[in-house]
Amino acid sequence: MDYKQIYESWLNDARLCPEGKTELAAIKDKPEEIEYAFGAELEFGTAGMRGIIGYGTNKMNIYTVMRATEGLAAFIKGLGSEAMARGVVISYDTRLKSDVFAKAAADVLAANNIKAYLFSDVHPVPMLSFAVRELHTIAGIMVTASHNPKQYNGYKVYGEDGAQMSPEDTKVVVESIEKITDYLGSPVPTAEQVKKYIKPVPGKVDRKYYKALKKLSLSPKAVKACGKQLKLVYTPVHGSGYIPVTTILKKLGINATVVEAQTKKDPEFSTVKVPNPEFKETLSMGIELAKKIGATVVFGTDPDSDRLGVAVKNSEGEFEALSGNQVGILLLDYILTRLKEDGKLPANAAVVKSFVTTGMAKPICNNFGVAMFEVPVGFKFIGEKIKQWEKDGSHTFVFGFEESCGYLRGTHARDKDAVVASMLCAEMVCYYTWKGTTVFDRLNEIYKKYGYVLDCNVSIQYKGLNAMKEMNAVVDALKTEKIQKFGIYEIASFRDYSKDEKTDLASGEVSPIGSPKTNCVYYELKNGSFVCVRPSGTEPKLKIYYSVKANNREDAEIALKSLQTSVEELLAKVANK
Repeated sequence: MDYKQIYESWLNDARLCPEGKTELAAIKDKPEEIEYAFGAELEFGTAGMRGIIGYGTNKMNIYTVMRATEGLAAFIKGLGSEAMARGVVISYDTRLKSDVFAKAAADVLAANNIKAYLFSDVHPVPMLSFAVRELHTIAGIMVTASHNPKQYNGYKVYGEDGAQMSPEDTKVVVESIEKITDYLGSPVPTAEQVKKYIKPVPGKVDRKYYKALKKLSLSPKAVKACGKQLKLVYTPVHGSGYIPVTTILKKLGINATVVEAQTKKDPEFSTVKVPNPEFKETLSMGIELAKKIGATVVFGTDPDSDRLGVAVKNSEGEFEALSGNQVGILLLDYILTRLKEDGKLPANAAVVKSFVTTGMAKPICNNFGVAMFEVPVGFKFIGEKIKQWEKDGSHTFVFGFEESCGYLRGTHARDKDAVVASMLCAEMVCYYTWKGTTVFDRLNEIYKKYGYVLDCNVSIQYKGLNAMKEMNAVVDALKTEKIQKFGIYEIASFRDYSKDEKTDLASGEVSPIGSPKTNCVYYELKNGSFVCVRPSGTEPKLKIYYSVKANNREDAEIALKSLQTSVEELLAKVANK
């Protein structure tokens, strides 16, 4: 059937809910909207599904959620009765219909005689990851669209180790999903199945999570000296971070002033343009509050509390939003400093970052004698490193981070954890206050010691059903362009992550990168800077990353502008082919 026929079949199906009938009837004279809703199937990738909320095969609704859960149920049933008994833990954030989708997923599992642990209220990504490990479930489901605009929701699946499901297992789940052609035919559990298989997540899971975080505290003396008087502002941006972040800070004895207007669980995210705390505008209410009370640091978490955004008062007394890279190097420096000061830095300590994350991480790790590993974008790859090292004992994980404001200290969770990052951020403020300095001053000291690095990423928005295809075509075209330099900046090597190949431009030597394959190109420049281009895995955006090394900020900004001009010219060239 073509998309028009699929639309008609949904509209005329007696099983379609009244809300769905009303919505689909309203677009009967809008062919473009019908094509968008039914012209494709919402893709289930390695990070699950994410899309605009609405009815249709290409949108997030109870039917696409139940179909995906049916596929997951088939995968679990294929593992045997023990896996079915271990079950799945399900969490959700404050987004529109997150609770509805979570309940729908639990119902499908119960109808398949698979146990489902369902949180009774919103809980963030890291607590879902922790719960999977604590309850020894076979999988986990998180209903969220992370930091996307309010129109979106999503569905992420986790493996039994608490990390996002591996590509190998995801492939099996996708194959099961694709066999299900009747979107409206998901099984409904009996009252007996609901009673037998759907269980609340025990309260002890939350308590154990906070206990695990407290063990990761690095500066108890500084917290004791400064925590109660600390002037720090926190905003959950209407998301699931409010209770866990304020709870852990209270347990440590750190005072934080909360932006009360943004504590409400508001699926409209009515006080912000987008609920992404890496943007200064999203933290604007927090910044205004900070100015009132004389605070120097503002931090905020996104709807599913896996990302942390930070703004600090600079030397001119103005607040500036730090990038995810800057927060990452501050936390990296703080963690390694404190572990070394206390004599607790493991001899085989290791840090993991995505390969698009700042080049500043390596010299910091080198200074502390700590190994650093690069992985593809996606925190599941950091989780895989933790799992590998737990098995072979070759390294001890101390910190992992991505430029997209994702951080993890500890192995209690296997995904980004903005709750532990918030705790460390607040502790770091205490530590530098105790030392008579500020977070902003420490950032400048880091630049002075290791050299200035300016990190920047630019997103090119794509639209329509073919957005992903078009973005991948651009990246594929870049692989065929044999360029030696961007303006005055000579390229040292070219990495094609889709082939796991690195080519040295001077010698022509080709060597393996040693990385899982992904469609991405990476240009390593001779001065240690880099440029990377990849399609986003979660939204229709082509992302270009720049990491520019220079003597100072002014030189770096000039270099960045030159690089961007050269890259834009190259992108325009391949787009016109």
